[in-house]
Amino acid sequence: MKKKYIFLSVLATAVSVTTLSSCDDYLDTMPDNRTVLDTEDKMSDLLTSSYPAYEYALVNELMSDNADYYGAENPNGGRLGDQIYFWKDVTESANEAPSRLWSSCYNCIANANQVLESLKEYKFSDDKAQQLKAEALLCRAYAHFILVNEFGLAYNTKTSTKDLGVPLSTKVEKITAKHERASVAAVYEQIDKDLQEALPLVGDNYKVPKYHFNVKAAYAFATRFYLFYEKWDEAIKYADLCLGGQRGPLRDWSVLGSMADDNDALINHYISADLGCNLMFSDFYSSSGIYLGAYVVYKRYSHGRYLGANEDILANNVWGSGGYYKRPLNMAGANFDICLFNKMAYKFQYTDPVAQTGYRRLTLPLFTTDEVLLSRAEALIMKKQYDKACEDLNAWMHNIVNTTVQLTPTLIQNFYNSVNYCYDDVDHLQSTVKKHLHPAFDIDAEGSVQETMLQCVLGFRRIETVQEGKRWWDIKRYGIEIPRREMDASGQPSKVLDVLKKDDPRRAVQIPLPQRNAGVQPNPRNGESSTVVAPAGPLDKFLNNVTSDVDFSNKLIRAPKN
Repeated sequence: MKKKYIFLSVLATAVSVTTLSSCDDYLDTMPDNRTVLDTEDKMSDLLTSSYPAYEYALVNELMSDNADYYGAENPNGGRLGDQIYFWKDVTESANEAPSRLWSSCYNCIANANQVLESLKEYKFSDDKAQQLKAEALLCRAYAHFILVNEFGLAYNTKTSTKDLGVPLSTKVEKITAKHERASVAAVYEQIDKDLQEALPLVGDNYKVPKYHFNVKAAYAFATRFYLFYEKWDEAIKYADLCLGGQRGPLRDWSVLGSMADDNDALINHYISADLGCNLMFSDFYSSSGIYLGAYVVYKRYSHGRYLGANEDILANNVWGSGGYYKRPLNMAGANFDICLFNKMAYKFQYTDPVAQTGYRRLTLPLFTTDEVLLSRAEALIMKKQYDKACEDLNAWMHNIVNTTVQLTPTLIQNFYNSVNYCYDDVDHLQSTVKKHLHPAFDIDAEGSVQETMLQCVLGFRRIETVQEGKRWWDIKRYGIEIPRREMDASGQPSKVLDVLKKDDPRRAVQIPLPQRNAGVQPNPRNGESSTVVAPAGPLDKFLNNVTSDVDFSNKLIRAPKN
């Protein structure tokens, strides 16, 4: 299939009616007539369905400061995108919508619980059983982690015992089982428990290790989790175990820089399982490879040239005049404006090559050594081990940028203290590489060594994870206030449409409509009622009448035309 990118021509998007399957809409979806899992091979097969089939990338990118708004007159958007971008409660149904992520994660948890119960029931205890147990625990922990970080507020030691998390599920349950939402702290405690039980048992004995929780991927997950859990020593410990006491292997950007500008070839290299930096992958039913990649589609909300030149990728940064080994795509045209890397692996899975029908898929590396390295640097900064943190920051920087600069705490402090904070102009519009930080945990004053080094590592993390949706989690963890900013015809910011304050409840994605109607407590909203009024008539009928202006469903769609 020949795919078209925005620098070639506009990509047409197929349209179809959105429908929802009732088994995909609720927390308690595991049927009571389960297949009997009486062999380890059956359990292993079920665990392949214990990794989420739907992703958070589009929602998180559009909610974060990685997107500006290019106006309602830009045709390359839709109701779903508008709801996400402006932090509204999402009512649209889509593969990329929060409702699919919720259902997928709880299906993964149900599968993992079934395997754990079957291992007990049939008393398997050999090496394979131990690895199955570890994988099931890790899958359950990961799904709970994604859920609580999407639908809850960021963890902190001050309020998380009271903050609404998500329903916890740790055992096989009947279809009629109902759950109350646990606190954010309680969900984190369960994830911690599952991780500690799983990590000593995890192994690499898989046919395709990088599509499972292998040893390094498990340590990478632990690194991220304990960083978010504010347990800095544990984050450092698991980063050390993941990296083997080294600073790599990292993604070799000089190799990407030597390759021709062929989008498919660059992306295929980026997601290669042969690269040591890529620790674990997942394939999703998603159009985000198009929406967040080099296509016109969904560029009403975009990481454009202004953002790139002033906040992150191409902005004046601590490394000075050095340039990227592989320069990003930085261009604009009719109804698009982008500054992106070639990394979003959109693929089309044909189910009928003759009819040209199938599914849009996205392959993403869920964990990389590059992210682990920067997570360790952040934890070291929180421990005020600044020289060690600079070693990690230098390793990441020199791997992606061709520069002779050697970072030191003093150099970093001097650079960031020479830069104004974002949005401090009279109109609160102008961008820089530095933003006010308001974490619930304690950090030193603005301008201090610690605060400026946090600015550096957060900036590096933003570049490393751009287009992947992970920046949103840093926005939440650090209480970074961001605007909804409309751009003018020249690609410059023209006005502020809304602002997300540090204590804004919209930082927690609203519980999906089907779950709210099924009785799951919604997230509060300022000045808005949290009461959900069920529509008249059967819920399925109501949901099936929701239509979309872009094809977001998991139904067969037409492949893009050449």
